[in-house]
Amino acid sequence: MWRHSIKPRPGWKDKVVEQGLVFPMTDLPDGTQTPYWNESAWYEVTMDEVLHLERVTEELYEMCKHAASVMASGDRFSDAQLGLASGTLPMVRESLKRDDPSVYARFDLVWNGVEPKMLEINGDTPTGLVESAVIQWNWLEDVFPDADQWNSVHDRLVKWWSDQRAAGTFPGNEAHFFNSAAETTGEEAMTVAYMRDTAAMAGLATYGHEIEDLGWESEQRAFVDYGARKIRTAFKLYPWEDMLDEEFGKYILSGLEREPVRWIEPIWKTMLSTKAILPVLWELYPDHPNLLPAYFGTPGDLLEWVAKPLHGREGSNIRIHTITSTEDDVHDGPYDTDTMVYQEWSPLPSYEGNRAVIGSWVVDGVAAGMMVRESDGPVTDYYARFVPHAIGTEARPDEETIQKWLAE
Repeated sequence: MWRHSIKPRPGWKDKVVEQGLVFPMTDLPDGTQTPYWNESAWYEVTMDEVLHLERVTEELYEMCKHAASVMASGDRFSDAQLGLASGTLPMVRESLKRDDPSVYARFDLVWNGVEPKMLEINGDTPTGLVESAVIQWNWLEDVFPDADQWNSVHDRLVKWWSDQRAAGTFPGNEAHFFNSAAETTGEEAMTVAYMRDTAAMAGLATYGHEIEDLGWESEQRAFVDYGARKIRTAFKLYPWEDMLDEEFGKYILSGLEREPVRWIEPIWKTMLSTKAILPVLWELYPDHPNLLPAYFGTPGDLLEWVAKPLHGREGSNIRIHTITSTEDDVHDGPYDTDTMVYQEWSPLPSYEGNRAVIGSWVVDGVAAGMMVRESDGPVTDYYARFVPHAIGTEARPDEETIQKWLAE
């Protein structure tokens, strides 16, 4: 990978807002703003690098599914050990047995030039979707119209909804889409609205709501929206571990629904949204070239490590321990730190002070594209910037070739 400086497009901010990115700028604590969408630079990757990342991503995803089944089986973990509501794991086992369909996930990878290493997987509520699928593709169209980009996210999302609809997955050919009113930046609402668009493009009738409006109709024994419409299929950008802890979670856990909602993402994805999967992967696949050593509750034999809360997000509550520092680097946050996962410290590569992490997307189990976020410090946090990418000098394939690849 190479990082190149480039002059931003005239009126870039208005362009990306019109295309659906509701927060092109990030508010800083001192009251100023900095670009979240940063097109004063771009990252160049080669086709060989893309092909390698695709292979690594798909192998890691299969490994994660295996780890999920191990985590949910037998007495390996209790609900409490994973920070989950009582009764969650039996439902996870049933979901895995049914092979409940999942649409997407995102790996965070660190790549220092040898082998990409998995930092974590965002398997339940990944964001960055609009920026990856739409905004950086439109940037490429304007800036490098003849170049290609590793980015089939949009096509694959529409195809997933279309394939599932054709298979009869969605009763009534409809789906509800939920985000939380508690998230005030607009990031989650924007992501859910985009996902809803891809479903509508596949021919589904769609309904958008805030998850706080979710209701329970006791006579029907069914979840309903605020218009009293029965919910049969629902995409939610809301963590399972939070949802099952709330008032209506008991209706799911106790099996009170007459016809259970088909949730997307399904409940088995709780196993892919906890950092507890990292030590399980290391145990199942020791010395795998794309994994970092990780341990549950203790650093083990690690000399340098990162301690991560089970359900942390955006770098919150992370502790970094290195042999060159007299004090640990601690990042505050709202998450429970009673149980931590310890992973070998693998610093992000620095491109003139910009520390880059690769987000590698999975759609329907297939590697679908990448995003790059960069930060000034060692942790990719709320203040990280999204930077677009392009594939070297590779010419863009024609539409017939693209459709052939999708079919394959």
